[in-house]
Amino acid sequence: MKRDMIAIAQIFGSIIFVLGCAYADVDWTKDTGRWPVEKANEWYAQQPWIVGANFVPSTASNQLEMWQAETFDPETIDRELGWAAATGFNAMRVFLHDMLWAADAEGFEKRIDTYLSIADKHGIKTMLVPLDSVWNPYPKLGPQEEPVPHVHNSRWVQSPHLDLQKDPSRYDELKPYITGLLKRFKDDKRILAWDLMNEPGNPVPQYEEGWTREEKESAHVILVSKLFAWAREVNPSQPLTAGIWVDVGNPKRAAVPLDKLMLENSDVITFHTYGPLPDAKRAVEFLVQSKRPVICTEYMSRGSGSLFEVILPYFKEQQVGAMNWGLVNGRSQTIYPWDSWNKKYTAEPEPWFHDVFRKDGTPYDPKETELIKRLTGTGK
Repeated sequence: MKRDMIAIAQIFGSIIFVLGCAYADVDWTKDTGRWPVEKANEWYAQQPWIVGANFVPSTASNQLEMWQAETFDPETIDRELGWAAATGFNAMRVFLHDMLWAADAEGFEKRIDTYLSIADKHGIKTMLVPLDSVWNPYPKLGPQEEPVPHVHNSRWVQSPHLDLQKDPSRYDELKPYITGLLKRFKDDKRILAWDLMNEPGNPVPQYEEGWTREEKESAHVILVSKLFAWAREVNPSQPLTAGIWVDVGNPKRAAVPLDKLMLENSDVITFHTYGPLPDAKRAVEFLVQSKRPVICTEYMSRGSGSLFEVILPYFKEQQVGAMNWGLVNGRSQTIYPWDSWNKKYTAEPEPWFHDVFRKDGTPYDPKETELIKRLTGTGK
């Protein structure tokens, strides 16, 4: 019976997906229980221009390795966030994991508190990401496998496990994690915002054979709807968001039910862009129609034309927040491009795909860090 219900939900979701592409429009003013536009803009006015990175310490290959007690590394976190602050970064986007909370909620929350204290010491606020739809969907607690040499994010894991993602009847199992986490930190001024799930609907064919993109998107419509509803029950003082990430700025793509859901429920609008400047401009020009704050939570991939010197000045001009992917080259190996999953690399690529610093704190490209300092007012 449960299997039949899941199949019906997936078929229904696929029909909605197709119809949405053709007919739906984003209703920027829709009342979904989110913050009024005025409140969102008042919040944004109280922030500095948000500039930062997606952060995992160089000693961690994924979220589990970053946060588990045995591998939690506050010394490295402190050192690397110090380099970030000295460059002008004032924000980090950091990924969590539901299995960590289920295994040891108290210990996990204590380690989050330790991290937040370190970041706060450096003048850095943090956007926390409770769930993630990208890379390996079969996470396991305990010691993590060594990174595959020269492969981008070879040990990064999804949250939750694929078995749960594919079964909407199990989604409520996540509610204690989301509400418990938000209740613990709902008034913590060290937290910038809650990005409820990273890249919902993103297909990972290396792992998800037999689960189509349409099926994953329709399932995540159900999941993301629940995430926003649960978070609204807690009513945190920080804004809620979920960022659109594919073909941003294309009204037809924004009309897809999943993207439409995210755009109509987010207090502040977030998005990803890894293309050259015209792609970033198209995204921003579309999203500012919301009249809400706009923050780019992923950009900067040197091999695809998303460069600091091209994108960041435009974001400052438009007062769009900016968080590039990656801070320090390490076990996540995101200096390698996405195609390293299919193409063999044997040495450090040129150029690096992501990341700003080498493990000793020297910048990959001093011109980039000088630009960031200048744009943020950190440099003389």
